[in-house]
Amino acid sequence: MLDFILPEWTAPKNIHAYTTTRRGGYSQFPYDSLNLADHVGDMAETVAKNRALLQRELALPSEPIWLQQVHGIEAVAATTVENKNRCADAVYTDQVGKVCVVLTADCLPVLFCDKAGTKVAAAHAGWRGLAAGILEQTVTALACPPQEILAWLGPAIGAQAFEVGEEVRETFIAQLPQATQAFTPSRSHHWFADLFLLARQRLQQLGVQEIFGGNDCTYRDADRFYSYRRDKTTGRMATLIWLGE
Repeated sequence: MLDFILPEWTAPKNIHAYTTTRRGGYSQFPYDSLNLADHVGDMAETVAKNRALLQRELALPSEPIWLQQVHGIEAVAATTVENKNRCADAVYTDQVGKVCVVLTADCLPVLFCDKAGTKVAAAHAGWRGLAAGILEQTVTALACPPQEILAWLGPAIGAQAFEVGEEVRETFIAQLPQATQAFTPSRSHHWFADLFLLARQRLQQLGVQEIFGGNDCTYRDADRFYSYRRDKTTGRMATLIWLGE
């Protein structure tokens, strides 16, 4: 039996969304056990078994549009087979049964839907992608008024675990002065960064006001979550969303 997180948000009932944890799959240490990434050194046949298990357990209506994530800002449509394995960091659709997915192990997964239940998207937002504009690009791709969009922030490295250098802080503050609120001093020329707050600020700047989640720290919960910063060699969780009938 797989262990999932169900987003707590006010999405319409035809929106299906989940985040996996590391529990319940076939992978062996250090990928134990539900590793869904095919680029981290795990055995290809084991990853395939985990993905097949995911499809069965969630009764997915189609194979997810897996991306080759590169910490960039490209968002692609989950409508054609050509976009499978594309180098991109967000995927969106307005078609029923097309599964959007991103993989993470400290970076922030963000799910989107519109209040009418006609559009969904998933974005992978590490600090580089966040600063470069992946959330802005995803909202643009949804092509609906920001006030009609709901967003959910999935598990990511928490504010007391994500230490960054001065250049990261300066990058965000140069773009959005209120980003100062998301950084607290750790040691000389280093800061703890709150990815959840940085994402909220950028979404609010766009006009997205209904933002949920942002409560689970991947770094501090080794039993439930993969964390690249904690373990280096590790697996990836999946955050998925699709439109139902």
